Amino acid sequence: MSKNIDINVHHITRVEGHGNIHVNVTNGTIEKCEWQVPEAPRFFEAMVRGRRWDDIQTIVSRICGICSITHSLAATKAVEDALGVEVSEQADKLRILMHYSEQLQSHVLHVGYLVAPDLFRAPSVVPLVSKATEAVKTIIRVHRVANRWSDLLAGRTTHPTTLIPGGLTQIPKAQQLRELQETLKATVADLITICEVVLSVADKFPAFERETEYVSLKLDNPPTYTFYHGDITSTDCNGEGPVPIQQWESVANEYVHPQSTAKWTKWHRDSYAVGALARFNNNAELLSPLGKKVADMFGLKKGNCNPFMNSVAQLAETAHVVETSIQLIDDLLTKGLKDEKVKVTPRAGRGSGCVEAPRGILFHTYEFDKDGNCVAANICIPTNQNHANIQKDFEKFVPEFMDRGQDELRLGLEMLVRSYDPCISCSTHMLNVEFVK
Repeated sequence: MSKNIDINVHHITRVEGHGNIHVNVTNGTIEKCEWQVPEAPRFFEAMVRGRRWDDIQTIVSRICGICSITHSLAATKAVEDALGVEVSEQADKLRILMHYSEQLQSHVLHVGYLVAPDLFRAPSVVPLVSKATEAVKTIIRVHRVANRWSDLLAGRTTHPTTLIPGGLTQIPKAQQLRELQETLKATVADLITICEVVLSVADKFPAFERETEYVSLKLDNPPTYTFYHGDITSTDCNGEGPVPIQQWESVANEYVHPQSTAKWTKWHRDSYAVGALARFNNNAELLSPLGKKVADMFGLKKGNCNPFMNSVAQLAETAHVVETSIQLIDDLLTKGLKDEKVKVTPRAGRGSGCVEAPRGILFHTYEFDKDGNCVAANICIPTNQNHANIQKDFEKFVPEFMDRGQDELRLGLEMLVRSYDPCISCSTHMLNVEFVK
């Protein structure tokens, strides 16, 4: 093996946005090992200032084309928190059902199109069409189910039109929910097939571990594998109670790092991880039976600290959201669907909303004047919470794997970044700059 390594990946592929990998080793000594984010910051917090309370979700849904429902939900919950708006049980359940559609949509996209090529040692999903034709067809079929599911609940696949503070502009018909339920039941077999395909190449996941703090939502009443309700918890809380959503800034502790245009975060350690593996490590015992079955297929246990297993945790979550949604539709149909009118009275206030995006916990905070116009905003993206953790993983991964040669090391680092399912563009948010004379 050469004792000299020079890796310069400019804009890693199969991720959303632009990230760079730089590693230099000279005579066996690591001189540089960096995860870099060069994207220009985006200014959604500034865009919403001066806008009405009912404009917010429409604007911030454009932060991401993959997590637009999640951003809309977090924003809508924050507006409701600020204005003191109550949401009915029916609207709450329909929103959760809507959110589950995006979890399935995003997880299948990530594992099927972005991670699988690495496991099959292919440059993209395109060569897999001839190499694993039926598997690719199955992935596409499930992805289409998720898209149609989003269309039904959110009004369209991307950038929802049905969400408003206080409720929804329209609700599905009972027959449409029954048809969705039957489709989801039929999708279970496809999900198991996808899991079996990934399992057949699971030995390609690097055997790598680094003790990590994992942060996610937790809901104890009732105990739920939650994506939507709850407070903030961590594997490092050591008996401390969960942190209320309104205090999320004391958890994220955002700061600027010179190698990244996206802010980094830290809580109990120098970094923490969010995402499917974080949710699993904090809530694994609450997975649905099918979700537990998928985790068991891969031997995934609570406490796992291998970041590559985030993709496996995503597979377990796809099974969970499908199985849970089948039951949720039963609950909605049993109680009967009702048209609901929503009335919101603007007032001065500050509120926060939080949901679990497919790639991790997401925070939105807004402040309004007495007329309901936004005067301040702050948004903390899952990927910017993961940047510091990716860097810490790099620092352990490189010395452990550099004896495998430059090409294998480069592939391993690219796979490591992709395992976090990063949305890099979304993570580059507003910076407050103070000029010193």
